[in-house]
Amino acid sequence: MEKLAEFQFSQHTAWEQQLINFSKQFTYSAILLSNQYYDKYGEYEFLAAFGAYRILQSDENSFEKLIEFHDNRRSWLFGHFSYDLKDEIEDLQSKEEKKHAFSSLSFFEPAYLLLQEKGSNTVKAFVNEEVYDKPLSDLIDALKKGVAEEEDDFQFPKMQAKISKETYLETFEAIKGEIQYGNIYEVNFCQQFYTKAEYFDPYIAFKKLNKKSPMPFAAFYKNNSAYAITASPERFLNKKGSHLISQPIKGTIRRGKDDEEDELLKARLRNDLKEQTENVMIVDLVRNDLARTAAKASVKVEELFGVHTFPQVHQLISTVSSELSPQQHWVEAIRKTFPMGSMTGAPKISAMKIIDRYEESRRELYSGAIGYITPFGDFDFNVVIRTLLYNANTHFLSLTVGGAITAAAEGEKEYEECLLKAKAIFDREK
Repeated sequence: MEKLAEFQFSQHTAWEQQLINFSKQFTYSAILLSNQYYDKYGEYEFLAAFGAYRILQSDENSFEKLIEFHDNRRSWLFGHFSYDLKDEIEDLQSKEEKKHAFSSLSFFEPAYLLLQEKGSNTVKAFVNEEVYDKPLSDLIDALKKGVAEEEDDFQFPKMQAKISKETYLETFEAIKGEIQYGNIYEVNFCQQFYTKAEYFDPYIAFKKLNKKSPMPFAAFYKNNSAYAITASPERFLNKKGSHLISQPIKGTIRRGKDDEEDELLKARLRNDLKEQTENVMIVDLVRNDLARTAAKASVKVEELFGVHTFPQVHQLISTVSSELSPQQHWVEAIRKTFPMGSMTGAPKISAMKIIDRYEESRRELYSGAIGYITPFGDFDFNVVIRTLLYNANTHFLSLTVGGAITAAAEGEKEYEECLLKAKAIFDREK
């Protein structure tokens, strides 16, 4: 891509709103925000891609098509991996009806790209060499000027549960039975909340959610008629050079009413044997997944049981790394680790079979990943959680939440944890 400009702007201007407003004119767009969280592995404060010069949509042989798509023209790509890709990777089949319009895998080469590197106050703007640059010039002018804060009375729509609490608890006990029989060690069991939202505005919804619950892997993603509005705290996989990083989350506790209670809750989470057990099971799974494409003896646990704080919750995050083997294509690193273990359970294939058997809604993009790929094959992808999915054709709006079931888990507590994770959307403002 051709660099159009470099410019600086005040952090006090409402530049996020300008990016969102600009995206309205495009069928494909992706805005990835770090919300100024400290992240020693992340390279960008934000990335914003608009317009599709090339598009890949795939529901079969998807990873092979991605390799070809990128290698034929090495460029920036933005897009997603849907949880449905599991059916290509393993002998699995989702039984529930598809409600959203996301392909199993989709990427687009943007016409316009803006980015801000970590630690820099400079925004770099790029335009595809074969695209007229006037729209991006207009955006740059608007970003430099800034805008006043928009006032609106937007509320997240009320949503109904696909399954009742009673059914959730019954299913929870059935899955615990699978654990007690030795069929599985841990399963991430999820439930869906949904509504038909004819007047839903995904652009305002993202502005509201990112203001209410800013997260390090937030994303506004539009793929034709399909939208993802994401407040994700979790990284799936990052690659820089040959270095790979995965940061699974397992372990959640609420925020305190004040600083003193906050510190007590963080200590409780850090020392909770049940939460540690859940976390270490997934760490072992991630280590094994990364080892499938790693250079010899390069898989390491860089941090175990790190407590990270977010607006509604504290969470237990571990960091696992490896060096990609020179004999492996970088796409294989994604294929061999997908879906991420934090959203399946352990062992992974057995967990996914149980998920297909017991969950009563199709995950689709939920439990997948959204992110970017550079021309050099580096990438960074989030885990699609704390996410509203919206089908603009049918007006179907959904939010899926879940948690780990282990032998020590308690149904009532896990159900309440699901609601806690959705707090930013379920708590309607007065």
